[in-house]
Amino acid sequence: MSIKQPSLYLSQSRGQGLPGSELPAPGKEAMSHSQQTLGAIKGIIDQAGGKISFQRFMQAALFEPELGYYRCGTEKFGAMGDFFTAPESSSLFGQCLAQFIQQLKTANNVLEVGAGSGRLAVSILKELDAQSVLPEAYYILELSAELRQRQRQNIQAALPNYIDKVVWLDVLPEAFNGVVIANELLDAMPVTRFKLENDQVLEEYVEYHDDALTYSYEPTSNQRLLARIEELKQQTSIAETESYYSEVNFVAEDWIKTLAEKIESGVVLIIDYGYPRNAYYHSQRHMGTLMCHYQHRAHPDPLILTGIQDITAHIDFTAMADAALESGLEVVGFTTQAHFLLNLGLLDLVDTDQENLPEFLQASGEVKRLTLPGEMGESFKVIAFAKDYEDDIAGFSQHDIRHLL
Repeated sequence: MSIKQPSLYLSQSRGQGLPGSELPAPGKEAMSHSQQTLGAIKGIIDQAGGKISFQRFMQAALFEPELGYYRCGTEKFGAMGDFFTAPESSSLFGQCLAQFIQQLKTANNVLEVGAGSGRLAVSILKELDAQSVLPEAYYILELSAELRQRQRQNIQAALPNYIDKVVWLDVLPEAFNGVVIANELLDAMPVTRFKLENDQVLEEYVEYHDDALTYSYEPTSNQRLLARIEELKQQTSIAETESYYSEVNFVAEDWIKTLAEKIESGVVLIIDYGYPRNAYYHSQRHMGTLMCHYQHRAHPDPLILTGIQDITAHIDFTAMADAALESGLEVVGFTTQAHFLLNLGLLDLVDTDQENLPEFLQASGEVKRLTLPGEMGESFKVIAFAKDYEDDIAGFSQHDIRHLL
C-alpha cells in the first residue's frame, strides 16, 4: 500500500475511470479549476497537432503554472488533502533523518528538494537544534509559491531564530557541498507510458475527443524507449505476457544526472515507493504502477479530475542507481524504509514511560505506520548516493540490499 496512502483503496481496471458514486464530487471551485486546467491541456494538444505524449500530459496536469496540481493552492497533504506522507504522519521520520544528517561530515548545508508543507524540514531542524548541530544553511527547492509560503510559516513558528538561514531556490544550485534529501519527489515526475503487443512497442498518447481526454497508442519512434525495452526484455520477465502496460521515468533519471553535475561533494538521500527492476517489470505487474489520489481515494485514471488530483508512479530503483553511476555518483546504500529508520534508532526515540500512556500509544502507532510491511515499511525504499565522500553512511548497517538492484 502506498502512502501516498488512501483511506479507501478503490480497484478499477485501467483507463475506465471510476463510477462517480465512488469518488467524492468536487466542489464548485475545484470543478472550475479542473475545467480551466483541462482547457489549457486541450490547447496544448491542439498546438501539438491533436495528440501529446502521456509524459507531456502528466507534466501539464501536475506542473502547468498556476493550474497544475502541484502549482495551485489546493490542500494536498494530511487529512484535509489527498494523501498522507511520512513527515505528515509522524515527526519521528524527520528526527531519524536528522540522525542521518548529524552523522555525516558534510552536513553544514542541507538541500531538501520538494519540501511539501515544510513538516519534514521542521522535524529535522528541531532535532538538530536540540542537539546544537543546526546546519549553516537549509536550502529548499520548491516551485509552488503557495507551498513556499506554507513552508516559511511552519518553519518560522517552530524556529523563529533560524528562519533567516532557510533559503528557497527555483533551480538546483550550480555548485553544492552537503546533504540532499528528496522524499516522495521522484514518484511525481512525469513518466513515459508504453504498451507491448504483438512484438510491437507502442507509446501512449493523450488526445481530446467529445469533450474528454482519451488514450491512443502508436508504434514509437522514441529511440531511448526502444533501447530501454530491449534492456528490459533481457533483464526481466516483461516479454512473457501477450499484452503488457508499464512506464519509464526518464525525467527522474535525467534529474539525478543533473543533480550529480551540481554536487561537488556530499550525499544524496532519496526516499520513495518502488522496486528493483526485476520486481518492477515482472510479468505479473502487467498493468504498470501508475495511480491517482483524490481525497484519500486511490484510482488508476489520470484523465479525470484534471489539475485537482495527484498522479504518481512507483520508482525503478535500478534505473535510478544506473543513472547515478553513469554520472559519477557512488551508490552507498539501498534498503527498505523500515530497516533504514530502525538502523537510525527509531525505537530509541519513543518514550516508553507508561505514565504518559496516550503519547506512548500515539508514538507506537506512528512507528507501526512507518515500519510495518502492510503500511510504509516495505513499499518505501531508501537509496543513498555519494560523491567525493569517503566516510561511513548511517542507516544501512542492517539489510543493505544493493545486490537486488
